[in-house]
Amino acid sequence: MYRKDGEDYFIVDAHIALWDARPGNQRNIHGKQFIDCFYDYHRNLSPESELWPYEDYLYYGSDRLMRDLFDDGYVDHAIFQPALLGEFYRTGFGQTDEAWELTRKHPDKLTYNHCFDPRNGEAGLDQLRADAERFGLTGVKLYTAEWHGQSRGYKLTDPWAYKYLEVARELGIRNIHVHKGPTIRPLDRDAFDVADVDHVASDFTDLTFVVEHCGLPRLEDFCWIATQEPNVYAGLAVAMPFIHTRPRYFAQIMGELLYWLGEDRIMFSSDYALWTPKWLVERFVDFQIPAGMTEYAPLTTVQKKKVLGLNAARLYDLDVPERLRLPDAGEPLTGPREPAAAS
Repeated sequence: MYRKDGEDYFIVDAHIALWDARPGNQRNIHGKQFIDCFYDYHRNLSPESELWPYEDYLYYGSDRLMRDLFDDGYVDHAIFQPALLGEFYRTGFGQTDEAWELTRKHPDKLTYNHCFDPRNGEAGLDQLRADAERFGLTGVKLYTAEWHGQSRGYKLTDPWAYKYLEVARELGIRNIHVHKGPTIRPLDRDAFDVADVDHVASDFTDLTFVVEHCGLPRLEDFCWIATQEPNVYAGLAVAMPFIHTRPRYFAQIMGELLYWLGEDRIMFSSDYALWTPKWLVERFVDFQIPAGMTEYAPLTTVQKKKVLGLNAARLYDLDVPERLRLPDAGEPLTGPREPAAAS
């Protein structure tokens, strides 16, 4: 929990990872390219005081994760969103066994989402069923630009992707997190395009599609889709650190999301360990739309509380202490929003 100026905030970090990118786990040059690109994002978008040494960044382990999130970072609950990247890393990029063991030790603090790849066909469907039983899955993270043999990406609209979404629905996996944001070397930018979200959101209205990184750099495309699809949410991973390097750009992102989606479908994420949540939470609570950007309404305390944790808590049925809850908002489910009154 975070407290500032007499207000208490329930914090859910909705996008974290526990990765191993050390040389021994790199399958080829692409494994190094990938983690180096991650580190460039970290180095270029972080305050100097928050920079990690490169060697620490390759693998940080469970103890540091728990300290950075829960001891120092104000986080009440966090959700693992792993990426496999088996073409680049011998045991995968996200460390399933270590993350799952940590989740088992701290079920009050952690939720483990897993991943699937529809290019694995029938065998992958069997694996999805086994994973759902093993992990008690209610969410998955999809990487549509991931390489798979000769394939360098897939679309959510592919026939096999539909089969996997149908099985996910049968298994009670209702939260589908999809990386639709900046490219990461050597993955292809176009394989992260947001257009396929529109189609599946219309056809699977009982699933929630959380577009991680809110479609950046395709924010406008994403907003025009999400405003008409009430089961599409925006994840703020990667968007958050612009609060430091490009505050007016961050204000534009938040202003557009609030206008098109409303305050109930935006979720805070540190994207740990690209960044740590402590400074992001502190700066977001203090953040206000810069003077002169009059097309955007001021950010309210209620909006910040929802974004920082209450929206994700609702999706994942997390227990929020009664004193930290808010009444349900009366916003319409689709269409642009009226500017909110300042508070």
